[in-house]
Amino acid sequence: MLSCKDKTKNYEQYDQVYKNIDSTVSPGANFFKYANGTWIKNNPIPAAYSSWGIVNLIVEEIRDKLKKISTDAMNASAAAGSDQQKIGDFYYSGMDTLNIEKQGLEPLKQQFARIDQIKSINDVISTSAYFNKIGASSLFGMYVAQDGKNSEKMLLQFYQTGLGLPERDYYFNTDKRTITIRKDYQEKHLPAMLKHSGMNIQQAGIAAPKVYAIEAYLAANSRKLEALRDPYKNYNKIATVNLNKLTPGLDWAIVLDNLEIKNADSVIIGQPEYYKAINTALKKYPLEDWKAYLRWHLISSFAPYLNKAAEKEDFRFYQTVLRGVPEQLPRWKSVLTTENDLLDELLGQLFVKDYFPEKTRKRYEDLVEAIRDTYKEHIEKLDWMSSATKKKALAKLSSMRSKVGYPEKWKDYSKLTIDRKSYAGNVMRANIWDYEHQIKKIGKPVDHTEWNMAPQTYNANYSPSNNEITLPAAIFLIPKVKDENVDDAVIYGYAAASTIGHEITHGFDDQGRQYDEKGNLKSWWTAQDSVKFTKKAKMLSQQFSSYKVLDSLHVNGEITLGENIADLGGIVLGLDAFKKTDQYKKNKKINGLSPTQRFFLGYSLGWLYHTRDENLANQIMTDVHSPAFLRVNGPFSDVPEFYEAFKIKKGDSLWLAPDKRVKIW
Repeated sequence: MLSCKDKTKNYEQYDQVYKNIDSTVSPGANFFKYANGTWIKNNPIPAAYSSWGIVNLIVEEIRDKLKKISTDAMNASAAAGSDQQKIGDFYYSGMDTLNIEKQGLEPLKQQFARIDQIKSINDVISTSAYFNKIGASSLFGMYVAQDGKNSEKMLLQFYQTGLGLPERDYYFNTDKRTITIRKDYQEKHLPAMLKHSGMNIQQAGIAAPKVYAIEAYLAANSRKLEALRDPYKNYNKIATVNLNKLTPGLDWAIVLDNLEIKNADSVIIGQPEYYKAINTALKKYPLEDWKAYLRWHLISSFAPYLNKAAEKEDFRFYQTVLRGVPEQLPRWKSVLTTENDLLDELLGQLFVKDYFPEKTRKRYEDLVEAIRDTYKEHIEKLDWMSSATKKKALAKLSSMRSKVGYPEKWKDYSKLTIDRKSYAGNVMRANIWDYEHQIKKIGKPVDHTEWNMAPQTYNANYSPSNNEITLPAAIFLIPKVKDENVDDAVIYGYAAASTIGHEITHGFDDQGRQYDEKGNLKSWWTAQDSVKFTKKAKMLSQQFSSYKVLDSLHVNGEITLGENIADLGGIVLGLDAFKKTDQYKKNKKINGLSPTQRFFLGYSLGWLYHTRDENLANQIMTDVHSPAFLRVNGPFSDVPEFYEAFKIKKGDSLWLAPDKRVKIW
């Protein structure tokens, strides 16, 4: 790690946490605003965004880098089939708006013709299944992942889907905000998009309520978000030959044939009641209704890549109505977002080569081990966990894999064809390439070298079935500051606590703790320890459910529990790991801030956001993460060192009585 003794000048010059402080706000009243308030005041949300914060600042920097990579490739004389040709031609096709307008619905001609030719329920089934291959939403949600109870086997898995609104509660909640959104969806968006799919105004007006009726029925038979967080209830393994017994009117041979699945002896049906509802719905609703439903989902899935009219209406509803965003991004930014989603590792190879040096990677690999060592100490000292469970927890921790920065082995895109003829066509072929890449894994050994996100992605995750954390290069970036100019206190808060410690703790949150060291869904806790953990977790759930965020909207402590546990765990682990560094021990101030204060400010920098009310309401209904300000104020209220560092006292808004403070790990 860096030493403070000869770098203080640089730290002061590039001190982002100091610059963001709003000293007019008391730390005990609202630490999030104290830590980030000056930046928020000076940086209003741009018109093209639903929120604005550190992720946007970093994404903008990354996007500028990817733009250079893409424009250089577009203007180069690249060999046909080369990575450079694919990057350049994809970008060109997305920017060629004249050609996109000229083509209209032509890129989807074959798919619409297939819908028009539907003559039976089996045709509905086959077309819905086929939509998965091309990247269109429909009745069947499927992916390939490890068997939850046999982590060495890759298995085909199905989940509930089929809706146009973001989540099932949008179809039923009776608050004014949701009613307004639902009314727009039914009366404006559905008819408009059906018209853009080729229907005339009258046909679209007749079809829209029929499409909505199908979705409402599927929503009524879909699980709520909190129910989707129970790994046992969502693990329903069925032999392929027995699938038709689950849904006698839904021929799974047709489904698997159109998914091109030939080697699946068994599958996981995450939510069987949803597929039973499809079975009933196929008989309940006429074929013409299903054809309209499929037209809607096809046009909705590809609208961002089609002519301006379809793209504009798609944006109006999903961004303006749902998230309060008044303006679209500049064309080049939206094209790069799509390109980055679909050609992620092609771009990633070039990104890390120029922007993530090996010395930076080494810093964060060392941080992972520092947090792992600290977690080991915490487990060993727990006063509520038995030695039997501790032994297994330590085995899981020691065997947890870590992927830092970028893959050692990159994906092979040689069979993906990209040209300049059609943007939507390129998107569809990239979706097909990814689909085929996924289904080839069925029945194969797990490839632990493969990454589940690209290095230029500002995100990180924990995989329960792999028992591994993935930490892409971009997650460690701080806007406009070189890594070498950031002191350990900030880094331990910003990266070690909010990212590394957070993701490692996911292995021991209310969901992750149910998987053993090999990634299998298996009970490895003693019954008494499980009860003790659940009691502590319930305290945290209740704490967060008490937070009101907008009008009458409260955080759902059950839905957000896993993330809240990981936030709290990351903070205490990051802080204790930081206490071992020279900077902490020397206790030298930078810009008047002690090392401990800088740690908490560094963590808060990771949640530097403000958001539109519409987007905040959408997050509460659809997201397992608490709002950014509560990812700071919430867990800090449980950490004793926070009270000491900022002199938080009884009567302050963030004060929690000692017996109400949650301590799990």
